[in-house]
Amino acid sequence: MPRPTFELADIIRVAGPAFMDASRGWLTWLHVKVLRAILRCRTVLLGGHVDACSSCGYQAISYNSCRNRHCPRCQTQAREQWIAARTRDLLPVRYAHVVFTMHHGLVPLALHNKREIYGLLLRASAETLLQVARDPRHLGAEIGFFSILHTWNQ
Repeated sequence: MPRPTFELADIIRVAGPAFMDASRGWLTWLHVKVLRAILRCRTVLLGGHVDACSSCGYQAISYNSCRNRHCPRCQTQAREQWIAARTRDLLPVRYAHVVFTMHHGLVPLALHNKREIYGLLLRASAETLLQVARDPRHLGAEIGFFSILHTWNQ
Protein backbone atom coordinates (compact mmCIF):
# COMPACT_ATOMS: atom_id res chain seq x y z
CA MET A 1 0.00 0.00 0.00
CA PRO A 2 1.50 3.38 -0.95
CA ARG A 3 2.20 5.92 1.78
CA PRO A 4 -0.43 8.64 1.99
CA THR A 5 0.54 12.16 0.98
CA PHE A 6 -0.38 13.41 4.44
CA GLU A 7 -0.59 11.55 7.72
CA LEU A 8 -2.48 12.47 10.85
CA ALA A 9 0.77 13.69 12.44
CA ASP A 10 1.17 16.20 9.58
CA ILE A 11 -2.29 17.61 10.25
CA ILE A 12 -1.65 17.78 14.01
CA ARG A 13 1.70 19.47 13.38
CA VAL A 14 0.04 22.21 11.28
CA ALA A 15 -3.34 22.64 12.96
CA GLY A 16 -2.76 21.12 16.40
CA PRO A 17 -1.74 24.23 18.35
CA ALA A 18 -4.72 26.26 17.07
CA PHE A 19 -7.05 23.30 17.67
CA MET A 20 -5.80 22.86 21.24
CA ASP A 21 -6.19 26.58 21.96
CA ALA A 22 -9.73 26.63 20.56
CA SER A 23 -10.68 23.43 22.42
CA ARG A 24 -9.36 24.27 25.88
CA GLY A 25 -12.87 24.09 27.33
CA TRP A 26 -13.29 20.37 26.73
CA LEU A 27 -9.89 18.97 25.72
CA THR A 28 -8.47 16.85 28.55
CA TRP A 29 -4.85 16.05 29.33
CA LEU A 30 -5.57 12.54 27.99
CA HIS A 31 -6.51 13.99 24.59
CA VAL A 32 -3.35 16.10 24.55
CA LYS A 33 -1.27 13.05 25.53
CA VAL A 34 -2.61 11.16 22.49
CA LEU A 35 -1.96 14.08 20.14
CA ARG A 36 1.61 14.41 21.42
CA ALA A 37 2.23 10.66 21.08
CA ILE A 38 1.03 10.73 17.46
CA LEU A 39 3.30 13.72 16.76
CA ARG A 40 6.38 11.96 18.17
CA CYS A 41 5.63 8.53 16.68
CA ARG A 42 8.43 7.22 14.47
CA THR A 43 10.52 10.36 14.81
CA VAL A 44 13.95 11.00 16.26
CA LEU A 45 12.19 12.15 19.46
CA LEU A 46 11.48 8.51 20.39
CA GLY A 47 14.88 7.20 19.38
CA GLY A 48 15.58 4.48 16.88
CA HIS A 49 16.99 1.04 16.27
CA VAL A 50 18.72 -0.96 13.55
CA ASP A 51 16.77 -3.69 11.78
CA ALA A 52 19.07 -6.32 10.28
CA CYS A 53 18.28 -9.21 7.95
CA SER A 54 19.76 -12.43 9.34
CA SER A 55 20.06 -13.90 5.82
CA CYS A 56 21.74 -11.16 3.79
CA GLY A 57 22.95 -8.74 6.46
CA TYR A 58 21.02 -5.76 5.06
CA GLN A 59 20.49 -3.11 7.72
CA ALA A 60 17.95 -0.32 7.98
CA ILE A 61 17.55 2.32 10.65
CA SER A 62 14.00 2.72 11.95
CA TYR A 63 12.55 5.20 14.40
CA ASN A 64 10.68 3.78 17.39
CA SER A 65 6.90 3.97 17.45
CA CYS A 66 4.80 5.45 20.25
CA ARG A 67 2.71 2.27 20.67
CA ASN A 68 -0.29 4.39 21.64
CA ARG A 69 -3.51 2.51 20.90
CA HIS A 70 -4.96 5.59 19.16
CA CYS A 71 -2.02 6.07 16.79
CA PRO A 72 -2.83 5.11 13.19
CA ARG A 73 0.85 4.58 12.33
CA CYS A 74 1.67 1.89 14.82
CA GLN A 75 -1.66 0.22 15.51
CA THR A 76 -2.74 -0.63 11.96
CA GLN A 77 -1.28 -4.15 11.92
CA ALA A 78 -2.46 -4.95 15.44
CA ARG A 79 -5.96 -3.68 14.58
CA GLU A 80 -6.13 -5.75 11.38
CA GLN A 81 -4.97 -8.88 13.24
CA TRP A 82 -7.55 -8.30 15.97
CA ILE A 83 -10.34 -7.83 13.41
CA ALA A 84 -9.33 -11.01 11.56
CA ALA A 85 -9.31 -13.00 14.80
CA ARG A 86 -12.73 -11.67 15.85
CA THR A 87 -14.14 -12.38 12.38
CA ARG A 88 -13.10 -16.03 12.70
CA ASP A 89 -15.00 -16.23 16.01
CA LEU A 90 -18.33 -15.03 14.56
CA LEU A 91 -21.33 -17.31 14.38
CA PRO A 92 -23.41 -17.30 11.17
CA VAL A 93 -26.12 -15.01 12.62
CA ARG A 94 -27.06 -11.33 12.41
CA TYR A 95 -25.12 -9.01 14.67
CA ALA A 96 -25.69 -5.48 15.89
CA HIS A 97 -23.09 -3.12 17.29
CA VAL A 98 -24.55 -0.89 19.98
CA VAL A 99 -22.63 1.90 21.71
CA PHE A 100 -23.60 3.45 25.03
CA THR A 101 -21.80 6.65 25.95
CA MET A 102 -21.47 8.63 29.10
CA HIS A 103 -22.15 12.37 29.21
CA HIS A 104 -18.86 14.26 28.99
CA GLY A 105 -19.64 16.09 32.23
CA LEU A 106 -19.36 12.78 34.12
CA VAL A 107 -15.83 12.04 32.89
CA PRO A 108 -14.05 13.70 35.86
CA LEU A 109 -16.32 11.78 38.25
CA ALA A 110 -15.59 8.52 36.40
CA LEU A 111 -11.84 9.12 36.50
CA HIS A 112 -11.97 9.17 40.30
CA ASN A 113 -14.71 6.53 40.78
CA LYS A 114 -14.04 4.07 37.98
CA ARG A 115 -15.49 0.92 39.53
CA GLU A 116 -18.76 2.56 40.57
CA ILE A 117 -19.40 4.70 37.49
CA TYR A 118 -18.35 2.13 34.89
CA GLY A 119 -20.26 -0.57 36.79
CA LEU A 120 -23.39 1.58 36.60
CA LEU A 121 -22.85 2.22 32.89
CA LEU A 122 -22.42 -1.49 32.12
CA ARG A 123 -25.43 -2.56 34.25
CA ALA A 124 -27.67 0.14 32.76
CA SER A 125 -26.66 -0.74 29.20
CA ALA A 126 -27.24 -4.47 29.83
CA GLU A 127 -30.68 -3.86 31.36
CA THR A 128 -31.60 -1.58 28.46
CA LEU A 129 -30.61 -4.14 25.82
CA LEU A 130 -32.48 -6.96 27.57
CA GLN A 131 -35.62 -4.89 28.12
CA VAL A 132 -35.81 -3.53 24.56
CA ALA A 133 -35.11 -6.94 23.00
CA ARG A 134 -37.75 -8.64 25.19
CA ASP A 135 -40.44 -6.19 23.99
CA PRO A 136 -42.55 -7.82 21.21
CA ARG A 137 -42.68 -4.47 19.38
CA HIS A 138 -38.93 -4.72 18.84
CA LEU A 139 -37.60 -8.27 18.86
CA GLY A 140 -39.64 -10.23 21.38
CA ALA A 141 -36.71 -12.42 22.31
CA GLU A 142 -34.06 -13.13 24.89
CA ILE A 143 -30.74 -12.00 23.49
CA GLY A 144 -27.12 -12.72 24.18
CA PHE A 145 -24.45 -10.05 24.15
CA PHE A 146 -21.13 -9.07 25.59
CA SER A 147 -19.98 -5.68 26.75
CA ILE A 148 -16.60 -4.08 26.36
CA LEU A 149 -15.62 -0.96 28.25
CA HIS A 150 -13.55 1.54 26.29
CA THR A 151 -12.10 4.41 28.30
CA TRP A 152 -9.71 7.20 27.43
CA ASN A 153 -7.14 6.00 29.92
CA GLN A 154 -7.02 2.25 29.31
